[in-house]
Amino acid sequence: MNAELQPLHRRAFLWNTALAGLGMAVGGPLFAEQNEPLKGYRGPNVILIRWGGGTRRRESISPRHTLSPYLCHELIPRGVLYPQMEIAQFEGLNTSHGEGTLNLITGKYDRYKDAAAYRPELNSKFLGARFEAKVPTLFEYLRGSYDVPDHQALIINGEDRADEEFYNFSNHHLFGVKYRSQTLSLRRYKTWLLREKLRAGTIPADDIEKQQKELAKLEDLDYRVTHETGQGAAIDAFWSRWRGYYGDSGLVNPRGDRLLTELSLRALKELRPRLLMVNYQDCDYVHWGYLDHYTRAVGIMDEGVRALVTAVEADPEYRDNTVFALVPDCGRDDNPFVDVPCQHHFGSRSAHEIFALFWGTGVDKGRVIRGLRDQTSIATTIGALMKVRPSYAEGGVLEEVFA
Repeated sequence: MNAELQPLHRRAFLWNTALAGLGMAVGGPLFAEQNEPLKGYRGPNVILIRWGGGTRRRESISPRHTLSPYLCHELIPRGVLYPQMEIAQFEGLNTSHGEGTLNLITGKYDRYKDAAAYRPELNSKFLGARFEAKVPTLFEYLRGSYDVPDHQALIINGEDRADEEFYNFSNHHLFGVKYRSQTLSLRRYKTWLLREKLRAGTIPADDIEKQQKELAKLEDLDYRVTHETGQGAAIDAFWSRWRGYYGDSGLVNPRGDRLLTELSLRALKELRPRLLMVNYQDCDYVHWGYLDHYTRAVGIMDEGVRALVTAVEADPEYRDNTVFALVPDCGRDDNPFVDVPCQHHFGSRSAHEIFALFWGTGVDKGRVIRGLRDQTSIATTIGALMKVRPSYAEGGVLEEVFA
């Protein structure tokens, strides 16, 4: 086995972590100096799966009640499970999807407010609060440390999460847009497609003004990037191939979380990401009031994860050089006295109760770690796996992940 890919033993890991901390204490740089060329990244690749829309432990990791048999019966024996992970409880901290996602990629809790609260040029949006991370994301740490292009630091997002479309970079003065990740989503495809049609002159004359306004509306969502005219050549080519396969109508390609799986599979094949985050979300349709929206969505995610694992295992460049991390953004309650089942907005204890599972190259197998762990530990642990220092993350490293 390549020395780069051998399991990292816990004692060596702790020693390396201590040395990194010492480097920080004596003023070591957060990443390579500007005039120092970045090294190529050798791995492991990491696929972070947001077991999304607030999926509970009961339907996930409980053998008696699981609706995700592949996760429960096949993946748990292959990795390290933390069944008692929690989201911290303090005043002003919400247990919702946007906040949970940012907890995972920054490793730091925050009392997030809509950007309109401190950006006077923006209007408030009902159920569409735009949160801006104040500290760097995992994607920024990776790209600030290694020569990884932005199209290989990817977030795969759902079509109904406009407010989550733009977690690509933080507002931190040492990081930010220069080290941004990219997003694949149906919304991004629609933006690319409108640009292409306007450029090619294929839109009827009497519809051009309307389509220009629609394009401006889509572009305006990414209000922090005013100079961008696209996502770069690699992703433009990705969307061109997508269009060639699925066409323009949107009635042929998969929808919902199945769309996220399809985007992820194509991204693995065509863009070769080093860090990939898949933000599953369909469980949250339970807010319409039907429990089966939630239960069916759990099974769809399970099918999607199986497809991702199968694709990685069939790819020689990913097979022995990839780690998966699967963790919910938040938990849910089971209150029979509310009209909408499985809520998470009331700050109940169960909304703070989640889990985490790691498996893949160099990760120990068949371990269940009892005792409380914190959601912010995900970012710190992924940073350790990728040999980057998430310097502003609060959580400790999950040491048991390392063989």
